[in-house]
Amino acid sequence: MTSTLQIVLRNSTNASSLYAHITGTSDDGLFILSSDGVTAYHPPSPTATLQPLGADCAINIGGSGQQKTVAIPYVSGGRIWFSKDKPLTFFVNPGPALVEPSALNVTDANYQLDWGFVEFTFNRSELYVNVSFVDFVSLPVSLRLENSSGKITNVAGMPSDGLDKVCRALMAQGQKDGSGWDKLVIRSPSGQFLRALSPNAGSVLVPGFLQGYYDNYVNAVWAKYANEDLTVNTQFSWGDVKGRLFSCNSGPFAHGAGATDESLNIGARLAAALNRSTLLINSNQPEGENVATYYENDVTNHFARICHETSVEGRGYAFPYDDVGSSHGVDQSGFLNDPQPKTLTIGVGAPLL
Repeated sequence: MTSTLQIVLRNSTNASSLYAHITGTSDDGLFILSSDGVTAYHPPSPTATLQPLGADCAINIGGSGQQKTVAIPYVSGGRIWFSKDKPLTFFVNPGPALVEPSALNVTDANYQLDWGFVEFTFNRSELYVNVSFVDFVSLPVSLRLENSSGKITNVAGMPSDGLDKVCRALMAQGQKDGSGWDKLVIRSPSGQFLRALSPNAGSVLVPGFLQGYYDNYVNAVWAKYANEDLTVNTQFSWGDVKGRLFSCNSGPFAHGAGATDESLNIGARLAAALNRSTLLINSNQPEGENVATYYENDVTNHFARICHETSVEGRGYAFPYDDVGSSHGVDQSGFLNDPQPKTLTIGVGAPLL
């Protein structure tokens, strides 16, 4: 496997200039790709917080219809950021530690910009990359991966009008059930849709958001599995685990010090089922899951439902553990991976053709 990955960045937005930033951790520490698209920049550790990067790391892809090819070394925990019309502003804290743009801090230098990102890890074993809605929905991003044998896989992501559709659907859901889903819609100063926040992100900006929303559903789940077994297939060496629910701070729900890999594995599968509201209809998680029954309960993660309904082929990572599913089911998480990657193409603004 080659130690360098070629990435093609394509501007399919209406912006006169689209900018990219690539960040993560390489073998040499904090990594940021320089504006030339090939040179690695490793910021020194500053003595104070919120210091400028000290180098130009904004990659100008060009205007609508243009593209630029860049190359990166092995990078873990990486993000490829995109912003329309203006570059994003990053800072460095002692460590060095990167201060990333925030969609939740109204005083952040990037708050009013139209930006988004994809997440990736490129190491000696494989390339893993996904389209993420875990924080918010904004610029549509699509992926195409060609490996060294010429095999091509892709994730289409949101359509070009995906943000508009997501925002309008959230507003309709808020009007329907009065739970405040419309508060996840963020507008620009001119009134245009800027981004749609996830529930976790929305709870930061909107105190009390969805507080108590899941209470009745969770109580019903508790009552059901206090009297019958819930089977969780760990899809790993632990196999099937059966149990009954009787507390909220022990067993698979216990995190932090002392939590085992097995308990965290079980917790992830229960978290996915709670987001999709399938625990009352399926006691065999997640192998008994059917994508067609996700989000059918009135009480559910409507943000995730709307993201999947809007995405092309329904794929995109809408909440932590959205990659959990039946071993024989259809992938929902919108990821690509390959042990022999050759070229990753990322389209911004519309699905790649």
